[in-house]
Amino acid sequence: MNLSDEIRYIGVDDTDIDLFESQYHVPEGMSYNSYIILDEKVAVLDTADQRKTSEWQKQMLDTLQGRKIDYLVVHHMEPDHAANIAAVAKAYPEAKIVLSAAATKMLPNFFPESDLTDRLLVVKEGDTLSLGTHTLQFIAAPMVHWPEVLMSYEQKEQILFAADGFGKFGALCHESVNADGTLADWACEARRYYFNIVGKYGMQVQNVLKKAANLDIKFIAPLHGPVLKGSDLTEAVRLYDIWSRYDVETEGVFVAYASIHGGTRAAAEKMVEILKQKGCPKVAVCDLTRDDLAEAIEDAFRYGRIVLLAASYDAGVFPPMHDFLYHLQIKNFQRRRFALVENGSWAPSAGKIMTEMIGQMKDCEIAAPVVTIRSRMKEADLPQFEALADAILGE
Repeated sequence: MNLSDEIRYIGVDDTDIDLFESQYHVPEGMSYNSYIILDEKVAVLDTADQRKTSEWQKQMLDTLQGRKIDYLVVHHMEPDHAANIAAVAKAYPEAKIVLSAAATKMLPNFFPESDLTDRLLVVKEGDTLSLGTHTLQFIAAPMVHWPEVLMSYEQKEQILFAADGFGKFGALCHESVNADGTLADWACEARRYYFNIVGKYGMQVQNVLKKAANLDIKFIAPLHGPVLKGSDLTEAVRLYDIWSRYDVETEGVFVAYASIHGGTRAAAEKMVEILKQKGCPKVAVCDLTRDDLAEAIEDAFRYGRIVLLAASYDAGVFPPMHDFLYHLQIKNFQRRRFALVENGSWAPSAGKIMTEMIGQMKDCEIAAPVVTIRSRMKEADLPQFEALADAILGE
């Protein structure tokens, strides 16, 4: 992960973590990426999560080989990247902490016992920091995905240090590479990461992409995940443009269901069968009671058409479906077509709640008819399922 002789990787893998941000399953762990630029001046770019403080400090000291730090650049104040700011400041009392104005307001929140006021070097959009032969040019990236975020562009090596942009779930030790040297299946966990971590802020991501388009970038170095270069970089930028415009990435239908006793699940399986018979190019399926919610969010953004099937529950909708729709709401979900199937043994109510929740999402439509089944799907329900499949597949 060293980017050059002068720009060294000092990040660490966390293969023990099971939930990132206490909510996202990460079976392949996480990486906390950090770099040192060794020039006339020495700059450390970000730190690491406190879970890996000792390992990160060793990496830093081994790379410094006795040299002092002149600057600590803080791209993002979230604790998985900034937990060691106070420790670095204490160990290197002459070092300046380089950060945005918004980040200065957060420092006391995280480090109330450390007065770092006299140590701060506040930078803004377009400011530069010369280290000798290397120069960092700062790019404001507010709300990607916190308000204080900076990115920086190293002009000599043409590296974009992208903060949480272009990140992915997974430790670097688990990354696999194709025979041609490209990353194997980067998009899968990068997509799940993007829509769950950054997805609400599409407009802000578009703003950063426009700034990046004016730079000659050879490498993108995110705070999580592998460095992107060559065709991997090109593809990542292409996907980020699609994702941040809330466009459809893959043609097909996403079927998500929440079943209590199996009746709704059977209806979902029948709908999948009908969609495939009608020539749907891709049908993705999720059991919201068992499957990873973050992956369900990812697939909802990936496809343009969504079929939801849910049991009624306490005069509302079965909670796993409610939770799913709530997560879509808070992630700024938009511009999709839905089809709905509700199940209820005596007083079906799921359709009403799902309709209300979707109604709060921007530019989302619900195809007619909303289908109601009673406990179990019957032969007599088939025509309605056929009509619903036609409606979701139609223009």
